[in-house]
Amino acid sequence: MLSSLAQNYRPLYFLASLGNGGLAVSFYVYLLFMIPHPGRPIATYDEIMPLVYRGDLVSVLITLCLAAILFLAFAHLRLLVWNIKEYQMYKRTEAFATLRAGSEEVSLMAIPLTYAMTINVCFVLGAVFVPGLWGVVEYLFPFALLGFLGVGIYALVIFGNYFTRILIHGGCTTENNASLGKLVSVFAFSMISVGFAAPGAMSHVLWMNAIGIFFSIFFAILAITFGLMQLILGTKSMLKVGVSREASVSLWAAIPVLTVLGIAIIRIIHGFAHGFEQTQPKPFLLFGITSVVISLQVMFGVIGYKVMKQLGYFSEYIFGEGKHPGSFAIVCPGVALFVFGMFFVNFALVHTGLLTIFSPFYFLTLLPLMLIQIGTVTILRRLTKKLLDA
Repeated sequence: MLSSLAQNYRPLYFLASLGNGGLAVSFYVYLLFMIPHPGRPIATYDEIMPLVYRGDLVSVLITLCLAAILFLAFAHLRLLVWNIKEYQMYKRTEAFATLRAGSEEVSLMAIPLTYAMTINVCFVLGAVFVPGLWGVVEYLFPFALLGFLGVGIYALVIFGNYFTRILIHGGCTTENNASLGKLVSVFAFSMISVGFAAPGAMSHVLWMNAIGIFFSIFFAILAITFGLMQLILGTKSMLKVGVSREASVSLWAAIPVLTVLGIAIIRIIHGFAHGFEQTQPKPFLLFGITSVVISLQVMFGVIGYKVMKQLGYFSEYIFGEGKHPGSFAIVCPGVALFVFGMFFVNFALVHTGLLTIFSPFYFLTLLPLMLIQIGTVTILRRLTKKLLDA
Protein backbone atom coordinates (compact mmCIF):
# COMPACT_ATOMS: atom_id res chain seq x y z
CA MET A 1 0.00 0.00 0.00
CA LEU A 2 1.54 3.32 -1.06
CA SER A 3 1.73 5.80 1.81
CA SER A 4 1.96 9.58 1.96
CA LEU A 5 5.48 10.86 2.66
CA ALA A 6 4.69 14.58 3.17
CA GLN A 7 7.94 16.43 4.06
CA ASN A 8 9.96 13.26 3.47
CA TYR A 9 8.92 13.10 -0.18
CA ARG A 10 11.54 13.88 -2.84
CA PRO A 11 11.12 14.35 -6.63
CA LEU A 12 13.55 11.47 -7.19
CA TYR A 13 10.69 9.12 -6.30
CA PHE A 14 9.49 9.76 -9.86
CA LEU A 15 12.36 7.44 -10.85
CA ALA A 16 10.34 4.51 -9.48
CA SER A 17 7.66 5.21 -12.07
CA LEU A 18 10.33 5.83 -14.70
CA GLY A 19 11.96 2.45 -14.04
CA ASN A 20 8.72 0.54 -14.50
CA GLY A 21 8.00 2.41 -17.72
CA GLY A 22 11.46 1.73 -19.08
CA LEU A 23 11.16 -1.97 -18.30
CA ALA A 24 7.76 -2.11 -20.02
CA VAL A 25 9.36 -0.68 -23.16
CA SER A 26 12.29 -3.10 -22.82
CA PHE A 27 9.99 -6.12 -23.15
CA TYR A 28 8.55 -4.60 -26.32
CA VAL A 29 12.08 -4.52 -27.79
CA TYR A 30 11.94 -8.33 -28.14
CA LEU A 31 8.87 -7.97 -30.36
CA LEU A 32 10.40 -5.07 -32.27
CA PHE A 33 13.44 -7.02 -33.40
CA MET A 34 12.16 -10.60 -33.50
CA ILE A 35 8.76 -10.27 -35.21
CA PRO A 36 8.83 -9.48 -38.94
CA HIS A 37 6.98 -6.26 -39.81
CA PRO A 38 7.48 -5.64 -43.53
CA GLY A 39 6.46 -2.18 -44.66
CA ARG A 40 6.28 -0.87 -41.11
CA PRO A 41 9.06 0.49 -38.88
CA ILE A 42 7.77 -1.28 -35.76
CA ALA A 43 5.90 -4.46 -34.84
CA THR A 44 2.22 -3.79 -34.15
CA TYR A 45 -0.92 -5.68 -33.10
CA ASP A 46 -1.48 -6.82 -36.68
CA GLU A 47 1.86 -8.68 -36.78
CA ILE A 48 1.89 -9.80 -33.16
CA MET A 49 -1.54 -11.30 -32.55
CA PRO A 50 -1.53 -13.84 -35.40
CA LEU A 51 1.58 -15.32 -33.79
CA VAL A 52 -0.10 -15.39 -30.38
CA TYR A 53 -3.04 -17.38 -31.75
CA ARG A 54 -0.77 -20.06 -33.28
CA GLY A 55 -0.63 -21.91 -29.96
CA ASP A 56 3.04 -22.95 -30.07
CA LEU A 57 6.12 -22.09 -27.99
CA VAL A 58 6.57 -18.80 -29.83
CA SER A 59 3.03 -17.75 -28.93
CA VAL A 60 3.72 -18.57 -25.27
CA LEU A 61 6.88 -16.43 -25.25
CA ILE A 62 5.09 -13.53 -26.96
CA THR A 63 2.22 -13.79 -24.47
CA LEU A 64 4.72 -13.58 -21.60
CA CYS A 65 6.19 -10.43 -23.14
CA LEU A 66 2.74 -8.91 -23.52
CA ALA A 67 1.89 -9.76 -19.91
CA ALA A 68 5.13 -8.15 -18.71
CA ILE A 69 4.40 -5.01 -20.75
CA LEU A 70 0.91 -4.74 -19.25
CA PHE A 71 2.05 -5.34 -15.68
CA LEU A 72 4.95 -2.90 -15.82
CA ALA A 73 2.95 -0.26 -17.69
CA PHE A 74 0.26 -0.44 -14.99
CA ALA A 75 2.92 -0.11 -12.29
CA HIS A 76 4.38 2.86 -14.14
CA LEU A 77 1.02 4.66 -14.34
CA ARG A 78 0.11 3.78 -10.76
CA LEU A 79 3.37 5.20 -9.42
CA LEU A 80 3.05 8.19 -11.72
CA VAL A 81 -0.34 9.11 -10.24
CA TRP A 82 1.01 8.59 -6.71
CA ASN A 83 4.03 10.78 -7.42
CA ILE A 84 1.91 13.58 -8.88
CA LYS A 85 -0.31 13.60 -5.77
CA GLU A 86 2.70 13.49 -3.43
CA TYR A 87 4.48 16.23 -5.35
CA GLN A 88 1.48 18.54 -5.15
CA MET A 89 1.44 18.15 -1.36
CA TYR A 90 5.23 18.43 -1.15
CA LYS A 91 5.15 21.80 -2.94
CA ARG A 92 3.35 23.27 0.07
CA THR A 93 6.07 22.25 2.55
CA GLU A 94 9.20 24.00 3.80
CA ALA A 95 11.25 21.12 2.44
CA PHE A 96 10.25 22.11 -1.09
CA ALA A 97 11.31 25.72 -0.53
CA THR A 98 14.67 24.47 0.74
CA LEU A 99 15.07 22.23 -2.28
CA ARG A 100 14.30 25.11 -4.67
CA ALA A 101 17.00 27.24 -3.02
CA GLY A 102 19.79 24.66 -3.26
CA SER A 103 21.69 22.62 -5.81
CA GLU A 104 19.21 19.74 -5.47
CA GLU A 105 16.63 21.77 -7.40
CA VAL A 106 17.92 19.97 -10.48
CA SER A 107 16.26 16.79 -9.17
CA LEU A 108 12.94 18.30 -10.33
CA MET A 109 14.05 17.28 -13.83
CA ALA A 110 13.03 13.74 -12.89
CA ILE A 111 9.44 14.90 -13.42
CA PRO A 112 9.55 15.82 -17.15
CA LEU A 113 11.86 12.83 -17.64
CA THR A 114 9.11 10.54 -16.34
CA TYR A 115 6.39 12.33 -18.31
CA ALA A 116 8.37 11.74 -21.52
CA MET A 117 8.59 8.05 -20.63
CA THR A 118 4.81 7.99 -20.11
CA ILE A 119 4.27 9.08 -23.72
CA ASN A 120 6.59 6.29 -24.87
CA VAL A 121 4.75 3.73 -22.76
CA CYS A 122 1.38 4.83 -24.15
CA PHE A 123 2.79 4.57 -27.68
CA VAL A 124 3.92 1.00 -27.02
CA LEU A 125 0.57 0.04 -25.46
CA GLY A 126 -1.27 1.44 -28.47
CA ALA A 127 0.99 -0.27 -30.99
CA VAL A 128 0.75 -3.65 -29.28
CA PHE A 129 -2.86 -3.81 -28.10
CA VAL A 130 -4.92 -1.63 -30.47
CA PRO A 131 -5.81 -3.37 -33.77
CA GLY A 132 -5.36 -1.32 -36.91
CA LEU A 133 -3.73 1.57 -35.07
CA TRP A 134 -0.99 1.93 -37.66
CA GLY A 135 -3.62 2.76 -40.25
CA VAL A 136 -4.39 6.02 -38.42
CA VAL A 137 -0.94 6.66 -36.91
CA GLU A 138 -0.40 9.77 -39.03
CA TYR A 139 -3.32 11.38 -37.19
CA LEU A 140 -1.68 10.52 -33.86
CA PHE A 141 1.81 11.85 -34.62
CA PRO A 142 0.76 15.53 -34.21
CA PHE A 143 -0.50 14.74 -30.70
CA ALA A 144 2.80 12.99 -29.93
CA LEU A 145 4.70 16.05 -31.14
CA LEU A 146 2.53 18.34 -29.02
CA GLY A 147 2.96 16.06 -26.02
CA PHE A 148 6.74 16.03 -26.24
CA LEU A 149 6.73 19.78 -26.92
CA GLY A 150 4.76 20.36 -23.72
CA VAL A 151 7.12 18.15 -21.73
CA GLY A 152 10.11 19.85 -23.38
CA ILE A 153 8.90 23.33 -22.44
CA TYR A 154 8.27 22.15 -18.87
CA ALA A 155 11.81 20.75 -18.69
CA LEU A 156 13.27 23.98 -20.10
CA VAL A 157 11.41 26.04 -17.47
CA ILE A 158 12.66 23.86 -14.60
CA PHE A 159 16.24 23.73 -15.85
CA GLY A 160 16.22 27.41 -16.85
CA ASN A 161 15.18 28.47 -13.33
CA TYR A 162 17.82 26.24 -11.75
CA PHE A 163 20.67 27.14 -14.09
CA THR A 164 19.92 30.88 -14.04
CA ARG A 165 19.92 30.92 -10.24
CA ILE A 166 23.22 29.04 -10.10
CA LEU A 167 24.83 31.41 -12.60
CA ILE A 168 23.70 34.49 -10.67
CA HIS A 169 24.11 33.37 -7.05
CA GLY A 170 26.50 30.43 -7.31
CA GLY A 171 26.12 27.57 -4.86
CA CYS A 172 27.47 24.77 -7.01
CA THR A 173 30.32 23.92 -4.65
CA THR A 174 32.86 21.15 -4.97
CA GLU A 175 31.23 19.23 -2.14
CA ASN A 176 27.65 19.24 -3.44
CA ASN A 177 28.79 18.64 -7.02
CA ALA A 178 30.93 15.56 -6.27
CA SER A 179 28.80 13.12 -8.26
CA LEU A 180 27.14 12.77 -11.65
CA GLY A 181 23.66 13.10 -10.16
CA LYS A 182 22.97 16.32 -12.04
CA LEU A 183 22.94 14.30 -15.26
CA VAL A 184 19.24 13.74 -14.48
CA SER A 185 18.64 16.98 -16.40
CA VAL A 186 20.63 15.65 -19.34
CA PHE A 187 18.68 12.38 -19.19
CA ALA A 188 15.43 14.36 -19.39
CA PHE A 189 16.56 16.32 -22.47
CA SER A 190 17.78 13.08 -24.06
CA MET A 191 14.45 11.32 -23.43
CA ILE A 192 12.57 14.22 -25.01
CA SER A 193 14.97 14.12 -27.96
CA VAL A 194 14.40 10.42 -28.63
CA GLY A 195 10.64 10.98 -28.31
CA PHE A 196 10.64 13.65 -31.00
CA ALA A 197 12.82 11.42 -33.19
CA ALA A 198 10.08 8.76 -33.41
CA PRO A 199 7.63 10.72 -35.61
CA GLY A 200 10.68 12.27 -37.25
CA ALA A 201 11.73 8.82 -38.41
CA MET A 202 8.34 7.23 -39.08
CA SER A 203 5.91 9.86 -40.37
CA HIS A 204 5.15 9.99 -44.10
CA VAL A 205 4.15 13.66 -43.81
CA LEU A 206 7.19 15.78 -44.57
CA TRP A 207 6.41 18.65 -42.20
CA MET A 208 5.87 16.26 -39.28
CA ASN A 209 9.05 14.45 -40.25
CA ALA A 210 10.96 17.75 -40.27
CA ILE A 211 9.48 19.04 -36.98
CA GLY A 212 10.31 15.78 -35.23
CA ILE A 213 13.89 15.75 -36.49
CA PHE A 214 14.45 19.45 -35.69
CA PHE A 215 13.29 19.23 -32.08
CA SER A 216 15.08 15.92 -31.62
CA ILE A 217 18.33 17.60 -32.68
CA PHE A 218 17.51 20.66 -30.52
CA PHE A 219 17.10 18.66 -27.31
CA ALA A 220 19.99 16.35 -28.20
CA ILE A 221 22.28 19.39 -28.51
CA LEU A 222 21.09 20.62 -25.11
CA ALA A 223 21.76 17.19 -23.64
CA ILE A 224 25.24 16.92 -25.15
CA THR A 225 26.24 20.49 -24.18
CA PHE A 226 25.11 20.34 -20.57
CA GLY A 227 26.10 16.69 -20.32
CA LEU A 228 29.74 17.44 -21.14
CA MET A 229 29.66 20.40 -18.76
CA GLN A 230 28.28 18.40 -15.86
CA LEU A 231 30.48 15.41 -16.61
CA ILE A 232 33.61 17.58 -16.44
CA LEU A 233 32.53 19.51 -13.33
CA GLY A 234 31.30 16.40 -11.52
CA THR A 235 34.43 14.39 -12.31
CA LYS A 236 36.67 17.28 -11.23
CA SER A 237 34.83 17.55 -7.90
CA MET A 238 34.94 13.79 -7.32
CA LEU A 239 38.67 13.68 -8.03
CA LYS A 240 39.12 16.41 -5.41
CA VAL A 241 36.88 15.26 -2.54
CA GLY A 242 35.71 11.79 -3.64
CA VAL A 243 32.17 10.51 -4.15
CA SER A 244 29.98 9.54 -1.23
CA ARG A 245 28.47 6.07 -0.90
CA GLU A 246 24.96 7.49 -1.31
CA ALA A 247 25.85 9.38 -4.51
CA SER A 248 28.05 6.69 -6.09
CA VAL A 249 25.10 5.26 -8.07
CA SER A 250 25.24 8.46 -10.15
CA LEU A 251 28.40 7.12 -11.83
CA TRP A 252 26.04 4.98 -13.89
CA ALA A 253 23.89 7.97 -14.90
CA ALA A 254 25.68 8.35 -18.23
CA ILE A 255 24.57 4.84 -19.34
CA PRO A 256 20.86 5.64 -19.93
CA VAL A 257 21.80 9.03 -21.41
CA LEU A 258 23.99 7.28 -23.97
CA THR A 259 21.22 4.79 -24.80
CA VAL A 260 18.52 7.35 -25.56
CA LEU A 261 20.92 9.65 -27.43
CA GLY A 262 22.19 6.69 -29.44
CA ILE A 263 18.66 5.65 -30.38
CA ALA A 264 17.80 9.28 -31.21
CA ILE A 265 20.78 9.47 -33.59
CA ILE A 266 19.74 6.22 -35.30
CA ARG A 267 16.17 7.51 -35.68
CA ILE A 268 17.37 10.85 -37.06
CA ILE A 269 19.48 9.05 -39.66
CA HIS A 270 16.50 6.91 -40.67
CA GLY A 271 14.32 10.02 -40.66
CA PHE A 272 16.54 11.76 -43.20
CA ALA A 273 16.46 8.65 -45.38
CA HIS A 274 12.71 8.22 -45.01
CA GLY A 275 11.46 11.80 -45.17
CA PHE A 276 14.11 13.58 -47.22
CA GLU A 277 14.71 10.78 -49.70
CA GLN A 278 18.34 10.30 -48.78
CA THR A 279 20.06 6.95 -49.15
CA GLN A 280 19.43 4.39 -46.44
CA PRO A 281 22.22 4.25 -43.83
CA LYS A 282 24.91 1.71 -44.61
CA PRO A 283 25.23 -1.16 -42.12
CA PHE A 284 28.80 -0.16 -41.27
CA LEU A 285 27.54 3.31 -40.16
CA LEU A 286 25.09 1.80 -37.69
CA PHE A 287 27.79 -0.67 -36.62
CA GLY A 288 30.09 2.26 -35.85
CA ILE A 289 27.47 4.29 -33.95
CA THR A 290 26.27 1.39 -31.82
CA SER A 291 29.85 0.28 -31.13
CA VAL A 292 30.83 3.73 -29.84
CA VAL A 293 27.80 3.91 -27.56
CA ILE A 294 28.17 0.38 -26.17
CA SER A 295 31.90 0.95 -25.56
CA LEU A 296 31.24 4.10 -23.53
CA GLN A 297 28.50 2.32 -21.58
CA VAL A 298 30.82 -0.54 -20.69
CA MET A 299 33.45 1.98 -19.52
CA PHE A 300 31.02 3.82 -17.22
CA GLY A 301 29.54 0.50 -16.11
CA VAL A 302 32.85 -1.03 -15.01
CA ILE A 303 34.13 2.12 -13.27
CA GLY A 304 30.82 2.68 -11.51
CA TYR A 305 30.58 -0.94 -10.38
CA LYS A 306 34.08 -0.97 -8.90
CA VAL A 307 33.47 2.28 -7.00
CA MET A 308 30.05 1.23 -5.70
CA LYS A 309 31.36 -2.19 -4.71
CA GLN A 310 34.25 -0.76 -2.71
CA LEU A 311 32.02 1.84 -1.03
CA GLY A 312 29.47 -0.83 -0.09
CA TYR A 313 26.62 0.78 -2.02
CA PHE A 314 25.00 -2.52 -3.00
CA SER A 315 25.19 -4.03 0.49
CA GLU A 316 23.72 -0.89 2.05
CA TYR A 317 21.18 0.60 -0.36
CA ILE A 318 20.14 -2.39 -2.49
CA PHE A 319 20.40 -5.44 -0.24
CA GLY A 320 20.73 -3.69 3.13
CA GLU A 321 18.64 -1.37 5.27
CA GLY A 322 19.77 1.93 3.68
CA LYS A 323 16.91 3.95 2.20
CA HIS A 324 17.28 6.77 -0.32
CA PRO A 325 14.99 7.69 -3.25
CA GLY A 326 18.04 8.08 -5.47
CA SER A 327 18.46 4.29 -5.27
CA PHE A 328 15.80 3.98 -7.97
CA ALA A 329 18.40 5.48 -10.34
CA ILE A 330 20.10 2.07 -10.44
CA VAL A 331 17.18 0.71 -12.49
CA CYS A 332 17.77 3.05 -15.46
CA PRO A 333 21.27 1.73 -16.35
CA GLY A 334 19.98 -1.85 -16.31
CA VAL A 335 17.14 -0.97 -18.67
CA ALA A 336 19.48 1.09 -20.86
CA LEU A 337 22.12 -1.63 -21.17
CA PHE A 338 19.49 -4.17 -22.19
CA VAL A 339 17.76 -1.91 -24.71
CA PHE A 340 20.89 -0.64 -26.42
CA GLY A 341 22.43 -4.09 -26.22
CA MET A 342 19.50 -5.29 -28.34
CA PHE A 343 20.12 -2.44 -30.79
CA PHE A 344 23.80 -3.38 -30.94
CA VAL A 345 23.10 -7.07 -31.55
CA ASN A 346 20.55 -6.42 -34.29
CA PHE A 347 22.07 -3.39 -36.02
CA ALA A 348 25.78 -4.11 -35.56
CA LEU A 349 25.72 -7.91 -35.81
CA VAL A 350 22.55 -9.14 -37.55
CA HIS A 351 22.16 -6.37 -40.15
CA THR A 352 25.82 -6.61 -41.11
CA GLY A 353 25.62 -10.38 -41.60
CA LEU A 354 27.95 -11.16 -38.71
CA LEU A 355 25.20 -13.01 -36.89
CA THR A 356 22.13 -14.92 -38.09
CA ILE A 357 18.92 -14.09 -36.27
CA PHE A 358 17.43 -16.98 -34.26
CA SER A 359 20.64 -18.98 -34.55
CA PRO A 360 22.12 -20.58 -31.39
CA PHE A 361 24.84 -17.90 -31.33
CA TYR A 362 22.16 -15.19 -31.58
CA PHE A 363 20.44 -16.39 -28.41
CA LEU A 364 23.80 -16.96 -26.73
CA THR A 365 24.60 -13.31 -27.43
CA LEU A 366 21.27 -12.24 -25.97
CA LEU A 367 21.73 -14.29 -22.79
CA PRO A 368 23.74 -11.69 -20.81
CA LEU A 369 21.27 -9.00 -21.85
CA MET A 370 18.36 -11.12 -20.64
CA LEU A 371 20.13 -11.69 -17.31
CA ILE A 372 20.61 -7.92 -16.93
CA GLN A 373 16.90 -7.40 -17.63
CA ILE A 374 15.81 -10.04 -15.13
CA GLY A 375 18.19 -8.65 -12.50
CA THR A 376 16.85 -5.14 -13.09
CA VAL A 377 13.25 -6.26 -12.62
CA THR A 378 14.21 -8.03 -9.39
CA ILE A 379 16.03 -4.99 -8.01
CA LEU A 380 13.17 -2.66 -8.91
CA ARG A 381 10.62 -4.84 -7.10
CA ARG A 382 12.94 -5.00 -4.07
CA LEU A 383 13.42 -1.22 -3.96
CA THR A 384 9.70 -0.57 -4.43
CA LYS A 385 8.90 -2.85 -1.51
CA LYS A 386 11.58 -1.32 0.70
CA LEU A 387 11.13 2.37 -0.09
CA LEU A 388 7.44 2.61 -0.94
CA ASP A 389 6.00 -0.44 0.82
CA ALA A 390 4.20 -1.29 -2.40
